[in-house]
Amino acid sequence: MASRRDVRCRCGRWMSAQPGVSSIQCSTCHTVTQLSSSLVDIARGANRVLQGIQQLRRQHKQQQQQPQQQQQIMAQPPPPPPKRQHKQQQQQIMAQPPPPPKLLEPLPSPFGKKRAVICGLDYKGKSYSLEGCISDAKSMRTFLVKQMGFPIDSILMLTEDEASPQRIPTKKNIRKAMRWLVEGNRARDSLVFHYSGHGSQQKDYNGDEVDGQDEALAPLDHETEGKIIDDEINKTLVRPLVHGAKLHAVIDACNSGTVLDLPSVCRMERNGFYEWERQTSGRTYKGTNGGTAICLSACDDHEASGYTPVFTGKNAGAMTYSFIKAVKTAGPAPTYGHLLNLMCSAIREAQSRLARDENYTSPEETAEPLLTSSEEFDIYATKFVL
Repeated sequence: MASRRDVRCRCGRWMSAQPGVSSIQCSTCHTVTQLSSSLVDIARGANRVLQGIQQLRRQHKQQQQQPQQQQQIMAQPPPPPPKRQHKQQQQQIMAQPPPPPKLLEPLPSPFGKKRAVICGLDYKGKSYSLEGCISDAKSMRTFLVKQMGFPIDSILMLTEDEASPQRIPTKKNIRKAMRWLVEGNRARDSLVFHYSGHGSQQKDYNGDEVDGQDEALAPLDHETEGKIIDDEINKTLVRPLVHGAKLHAVIDACNSGTVLDLPSVCRMERNGFYEWERQTSGRTYKGTNGGTAICLSACDDHEASGYTPVFTGKNAGAMTYSFIKAVKTAGPAPTYGHLLNLMCSAIREAQSRLARDENYTSPEETAEPLLTSSEEFDIYATKFVL
């Protein structure tokens, strides 16, 4: 530790200076004597050395204490095993339902300019099973991607062949997919809804059908969960369409003529002449929110749709195949009237070839595609654009 320093004033008086001070004043003559700065630095350095020694001692002491603490922790006995739960509590836990299975993949983004929902149902293992509906769905997906420029990740497929439980065409999943399709729709959006499976009719209970019958789609679990009727389809797919957004529905099912409950039905004769017919009773609005909805159905409400092996060598929906073929062969920017005539001609030709088969029983009336719309338009002037 630094000691006091004796300093002599000019008057001859001796003074004692404290360590670390730079000057001292004489009490007799009041003269201020400056002390050497080197002595001050030496005193400050000594203090820093002393502090360093003290810090080293503390660290050494802590290092000696750590092994002792570890030995004390290791010497402690292990915690006692958890108490056994009461038998009744264990039974309650075992009775709880298992957690829901995780979905294998999320839904695609609903905000692409082009997006589609495609449903194909063969009802495998059922007495009313169909052939070719899943094939129809795959053909439609290929057509939309390769011919119409739809991104593959903007198409939501629902078939029995899908691995994800979210992609099985149950009533819940089809409802969810329809909501996804129109969610946040905007001007210049092109939306497609394709369904290949069973369709049917049932009694209309709200009085909005001219014929007293609601049209319906049959999900995979319709026996337990019920069908999806046209009132719900219209409310979900049609009503939310905003100005500039367009929905095309292609329905390959029986009794599907007005399954979207669109107010205007295009009645076309074989010579190409057509006229519009109002479908709804007027009690409930069935139009859009400014957008456009057009549906191409396999047949009228009272008819059964057809499927034939003439097109591809295996059973396929006549509606799906004739639609895809008509768009491919019609050339650039065909009109709706041109497409309808091509589709009807292809189906008539296929039925004619089948009729030459001795084992084939021709139906009394050949079902032909039906066009319905949210508004009337000139089908021979309006271009078909997806």
